[in-house]
Amino acid sequence: MIKDETLVEENLILKSILDRSINKPEADSLVEGIVISVEKSSVYVDLAPFGAGIIYGREFINAKDIIKKISPGDIIKAKIVETENKEGYIELSLKEAKQALTWSEAEKAIKEKTVMSLEIKDANKGGLILEWQGIQGFLPASQLKADHYPRVLDSDKDKILKELKKLVGEHISVMIISTLPKEGKLIFSEKDNNPEEKKEILSKYSVGDELNCTVAGLVDFGVFLKLEDGLEGLVHISELDWGLVEDLRSMFKVGDNVKAKVIEIKDGKISLSIKALKENPWKEFEGKLKKGDIIKGVVIKYNKHGALVSIKEGVAGLVHNSTFSSETKLREKLELGKNYNFQITLFEPRDQKMTLIHLE
Repeated sequence: MIKDETLVEENLILKSILDRSINKPEADSLVEGIVISVEKSSVYVDLAPFGAGIIYGREFINAKDIIKKISPGDIIKAKIVETENKEGYIELSLKEAKQALTWSEAEKAIKEKTVMSLEIKDANKGGLILEWQGIQGFLPASQLKADHYPRVLDSDKDKILKELKKLVGEHISVMIISTLPKEGKLIFSEKDNNPEEKKEILSKYSVGDELNCTVAGLVDFGVFLKLEDGLEGLVHISELDWGLVEDLRSMFKVGDNVKAKVIEIKDGKISLSIKALKENPWKEFEGKLKKGDIIKGVVIKYNKHGALVSIKEGVAGLVHNSTFSSETKLREKLELGKNYNFQITLFEPRDQKMTLIHLE
């Protein structure tokens, strides 16, 4: 009897050691588990050996359409929102897991050069708007085949838009050529480019090259520049100017000639920068400003983190909401367009980073 009790105790100790040795998944990681039950406002998932997971509250509401299709016993993938809540459950998100898997599928589609038939949802002067698995995408006009490309004699932008609008509602065979998860966007091409031919075209370009380009398309997250027939590069909005870019459409128009610098060539894509050809205004302050210095600045914009304060065109720092009792209080104290005194709490000109606190 004593021998059996000793054996049970040893097994419990071994189990405890084993449980502690299992690396529990971290927040934002994807996990797979078996659905235990589907309740009116929650779903329970067996995530052995890590414990039980739960989908409830806002995550349950956000994933209602997905939850309708699952039953106990189904194997599902979910994203961890919280590793352990007050009740000891691992909180999960189905919606975020679905989005993460969708981006993964998009990358796979790029590698495999998957051709898909999609409906044209809308058009603008730069190209067509498509949608794939709930993600909006852009098909630049320069990536259209000859039979879809708008042939307008005088290159009138309104006439080009009128021609592109005629395609709305039609289905078009395209490939995904780029993903922008942070922007929630995809870039498509109708052209079935020969991989070897494209490789040969790209081999002509190197990082650091300064190129004369033509604006081919404008989107919320940047500007597409035509380098040559069949090849475009993207200037992300963060690479347009050292200063704050509020409305890129007021700065550029389709057909404009601009100069840009190649900053990356990767996976068959060229990334460009326009601001890299302009003098970096942060350099002026290297060795001149440091943490603790008092400076004057003008409030130029509010964002979800706080207020942006400019000390020179292209050089701005953040006054975080946390330095005030509330976001409302910050906006009451710091009015747009007004100058105030600030103290520097972080200054890293090489990374273009600066944080400030307001001085009464």
